[in-house]
Amino acid sequence: MLTLILIVDFPPASTTFRDLYKEQNNGRPVTIHGYIGKRKKIGKNMTFVRLSDPTLSQSVQIVVSNPHSLDALKSIEPNSAVVVSGIVKSKESQSQFRESGDKSELDDVEVELQDVQCLNEFPRDIIITPDTVFPPSKRHLQIRNDPSLRQSLAFRAKANAALRRALEECEPPFLEIETPILFKSTPEGAREFLVPTRNQGLAYALPQSPQQYKQMLMASGIPRYYQFARCFRDEDLRADRQPEFTQLDMEMSFATAEDVITTTEALVKKLWASVMPEPLGPEPFPRMSYYEAMASYGSDKPDTRFDMKLHRVEQYLPADFIGKISSLNSPVVEAFIVKGNGHPEETMRVLRSFMNTPEAKPFLENPDGAPGTFVIDSSKPMGGLSAAGFEGAWDLETLFKSEHGDLIFFQCRKDEPISGGSTKAGELRLAVHQYMVEKGFLSPPVGFNFHWVTGFPLFSPSVETEPGQGGTAGIASTHHPFTAPRTAEDAALLLTDPTKAIADHYDLVVNGVELGGGSRRIHSAAVQEFVLRDILKVPPSRLQSFSHLLECLRAGCPPHAGIALGFDRLIAVMRGTPSVRNVIAFPKGNKGEDPMVKTPSPMTEDSLQTYHLQLRRGGQS
Repeated sequence: MLTLILIVDFPPASTTFRDLYKEQNNGRPVTIHGYIGKRKKIGKNMTFVRLSDPTLSQSVQIVVSNPHSLDALKSIEPNSAVVVSGIVKSKESQSQFRESGDKSELDDVEVELQDVQCLNEFPRDIIITPDTVFPPSKRHLQIRNDPSLRQSLAFRAKANAALRRALEECEPPFLEIETPILFKSTPEGAREFLVPTRNQGLAYALPQSPQQYKQMLMASGIPRYYQFARCFRDEDLRADRQPEFTQLDMEMSFATAEDVITTTEALVKKLWASVMPEPLGPEPFPRMSYYEAMASYGSDKPDTRFDMKLHRVEQYLPADFIGKISSLNSPVVEAFIVKGNGHPEETMRVLRSFMNTPEAKPFLENPDGAPGTFVIDSSKPMGGLSAAGFEGAWDLETLFKSEHGDLIFFQCRKDEPISGGSTKAGELRLAVHQYMVEKGFLSPPVGFNFHWVTGFPLFSPSVETEPGQGGTAGIASTHHPFTAPRTAEDAALLLTDPTKAIADHYDLVVNGVELGGGSRRIHSAAVQEFVLRDILKVPPSRLQSFSHLLECLRAGCPPHAGIALGFDRLIAVMRGTPSVRNVIAFPKGNKGEDPMVKTPSPMTEDSLQTYHLQLRRGGQS
């Protein structure tokens, strides 16, 4: 016969673990909640067991000498949720409250067990040891068994509270306003998730961001807005991307880009002062243009903690050397130096090792040419640079101030205007640096290097793999179609040559991670409609999907600007983890799946009928 047992009545905790060691509790009865550990028998009539508090961050020793209490304890499996009643007693050795491993142990007190009640038994078939590694499908056990995950979630909550407090203490304060999750499909730039309805042919879209709603709030007389917004984008995933993510969304009316930049810097510095061991310095974050970032680092989100800057060097190199590393006609050749340790043979060893890794494969197979390399060796002719010729060797030594054991990389690309987020030379720079750090050849970078990247092109060539705004002009908004041109001259270029216009956009970057981006917005309905219709050539049917926004802008909407900070990325950077999955309670996997709850899940025939949908099989509907 099946027996069902559900504990519904149990005594409340009479104190916290931290209060156990207070002098007034000595000798008093207490009731505490937590997770029971493994028993340790000490002598014939004495057993010890540690009880962890509900946060799994503190533990106290439970002493068992009463036969009745021992029998009750023996019936309970380790890791079970329990209620313990007993008497607080001071130990003879009065050690201080200390940290031991991942648990704070109260070593100057113990609790003499009087009664223990099991609230839910931990099953024997689940084995938990310090070395146990649980798969993503057991995320609850990952969190329970990994202190760093629990600490990251607690840190995330603390940072969230600090940011809310800082925003609401501004003058004037930011107002937290929730915007709808069920939105409509509009061509902002990323792929959307659609939500079908029972009304045939009608669907919602989950918002890529609250961008349009927050601009409508600016037209509604809300001077300063913020929210921790849930956003949804059907993108290719990687370590710092999730199909659903959280961003700290902000917008300010009667504001310029400079107003938002200044406010954001102050906000980030308050956050660091609130939750990090060391505050950030008082100096403003440095700024660089998009073109400077791409030219010097080959990335629009450069990691400036280490040097290894790119330099154009084709003017120093003989044609025969360039021909050996690229089949391109008159290519751009970019180079960077890796400082060695004075031992060319060790440099050569780590270079060969890198070239044999999977990380090097994309560079070796680059159609523009594989990387070229020189190891500086003063025992060889021209210091190992003889292939560059006498003048080339001299120019390279002067440019890079190269020394015995250094390593120079060369990478070719087509001589075309820079666009996109990175160049092959920039990607090679990052891959080489990461590998050299992993192998101990270079020291790991430290600290937090914040900077702003500005001066992005307002429009960029369309990319087939990106949806853009669905226009037919062959160009797309570099960020989104609501970004304003930076100057009056850039605004004039909208009529003559929009591809040369610069956006009033700004990205906040730290340690090679784009924390967020923002811009001054187009607040004129006529200009916004011109950008969509005449520059991007959005079809009339899609242009109509922006009618709500155009109507709000037409109603005397003030100038406004804002920013969105990726909250998941921000916490990952602050916690020093490379993946946002380590700071999210229930993250999605590489394919957008949640292996714990097994989503996305197949649609049933009933649900297909309810939402008037049909599955395509083999190309047939």
